[in-house]
Amino acid sequence: MISLYCWNAAQNAGLWLSEEVLATKTEQIRASTDIFWIDLENPTPEEEQLVFKVYHAIHALSLEDMTRPRRIPGSAHFPKVEEFPDYLFVIVNPLSRATSTTETARDFASTIKIAQLSAVLTQRVLITHHYEPLPSVSELRSFLSRHEARGERGPDYLFHLILDSMVDQYAPVLDELEDLLENYELQVFESPTREVLTHLLQLKRVVITLRKTLVYEREVLSRLSRGEFSLIDDREAVYYRNVYDHVIRFTELIESSREMVSDLMQTHLSATSNRLNEIMKVLTMMSIIILPMTLIAGVYGMNFENNVWPDFKSSEFGFWFSLFLMFLAGATAFAFFRWKDWL
Repeated sequence: MISLYCWNAAQNAGLWLSEEVLATKTEQIRASTDIFWIDLENPTPEEEQLVFKVYHAIHALSLEDMTRPRRIPGSAHFPKVEEFPDYLFVIVNPLSRATSTTETARDFASTIKIAQLSAVLTQRVLITHHYEPLPSVSELRSFLSRHEARGERGPDYLFHLILDSMVDQYAPVLDELEDLLENYELQVFESPTREVLTHLLQLKRVVITLRKTLVYEREVLSRLSRGEFSLIDDREAVYYRNVYDHVIRFTELIESSREMVSDLMQTHLSATSNRLNEIMKVLTMMSIIILPMTLIAGVYGMNFENNVWPDFKSSEFGFWFSLFLMFLAGATAFAFFRWKDWL
């Protein structure tokens, strides 16, 4: 589907045009001095051909990177920015998140999905391309419906609005991630089960993915905000720097979460190891307590004719005396362990 927005300077108004206008009046639109925003949401190959071959031709490598999610499902291209003679090509990774109640790490991980948003910027045209609905694009449509005059500020300003909304979507996700880690921190100390370790591993995968995405997006916004590209006006670079500051803060938060989940996994392994050591210590103490009893029973159970040990087999108190020796040996070992605070 193609959505076409036009800021007409002569009429001082923003207009939403149909897809047929782009197909039938390509030359007039190309020659116009108006500001255009062309959004392709889940486009067909024919629609991509119309926009990126007929209306505004782009490099084959740019088109290849742009269409990667369609060719390789579930494989979004990492953020990047490239400058070409007549356009600026940018890829960013918005969060495409399903709405659900996330009570465990498995629920949280299942709702996180990294999408791809590709953009082509020229002096007066912004083209956005994505294969699934994105809140940041929808918010720009609503914004232009309420503030038509903002369209005259150009494609770089419109693209900044998309980036700003996209980056802000990371905030609730990182807050929820932090709350989950705090809950698992308590579980690690109270009951470090195998299930807790599995959930921590799932969170670690999510954290690594988010961190890698934010690091790349930080580099892209750094280049967009420092005046490296002529298609980004100095007046709009200030807004890009503001978005860049937000990405810096979110990158620091995800770094903190990455360290926390790694520490929790180490703590879980240490707690499990200590618990195993405690169990082994108790079992060892029990074995040592029983060992002298077994020795006494074994010695008096031997059937040698000439036994150097006192023979109590014929005595009426022999059985009880052997039991007394066993009890005395076990009690002595137990008292020694208690004295050493090993039990």
